[in-house]
Amino acid sequence: MQIDPIAFRLFGIPVYWYGVMISLGMLLGTLVALHRSKQYQVDEDHVLGFLLIAVPVAIVGARLVFVLSNWETMAGDWLAMINLRQGGLAIHGGILGATVAGIVYTHAKKLNFWTLADICAPGLILGQAIGRWGNFFNQEAYGVVTDVPWAILIDGAYRHPIFFYEFIWNLLVFVYLITVSKKEKAPGSIFLRYLVGYSIGRFFIEGLRADTLYWGNLRLGQLVSLLLIVVGILLLMWRKRQVKNEEGIKR
Repeated sequence: MQIDPIAFRLFGIPVYWYGVMISLGMLLGTLVALHRSKQYQVDEDHVLGFLLIAVPVAIVGARLVFVLSNWETMAGDWLAMINLRQGGLAIHGGILGATVAGIVYTHAKKLNFWTLADICAPGLILGQAIGRWGNFFNQEAYGVVTDVPWAILIDGAYRHPIFFYEFIWNLLVFVYLITVSKKEKAPGSIFLRYLVGYSIGRFFIEGLRADTLYWGNLRLGQLVSLLLIVVGILLLMWRKRQVKNEEGIKR
């Protein structure tokens, strides 16, 4: 399947579909977060101020992890390291970058980190879902060879459409987080459910990928996903216990 990765040209400069889809995902994620700020009684300016910092930091973190993961092929090529037009963002690096930015921002503004993370989590997973279509246009993040009816032709063979699997899974997680937000009380529980929910899907989907790194017998992405699942569950239990204890003291 031959797909032109260039969406259009602006004054002769190519604008790639990858960048278009990533930008669209960021825009929709931001709109969701701004809408949710009212539910949590947090000023929209705080949410927007955080996103203006978190988005570029997340991009840097995502690119840094990607470059480090592909160091053997990119070492010494500084232009290739900073060239984002044709893909190359590791979502785990983006999550780490955004989390660090959130901790610093909320500390400086004297806000609750967990509340801000809950506000942004559904928008984040929605942005990831939309952004996955950038991988489709770049013909990257593809799966192993398969004969399933919905396989797509990539790199000379019919393969699992990994981007589409994650697109669907992320949309399901988005709906789940929005639904749970209506009744969940513990600050941080939505963000932590995002970490666990996304990582569960990523673990199984990563097992079908062909263009990925290994650490022993497991793919590196699977190991990171397992770590996030365990950490997310433990922190979720801790947050719920904290809220329960606080309610007990008030009574």
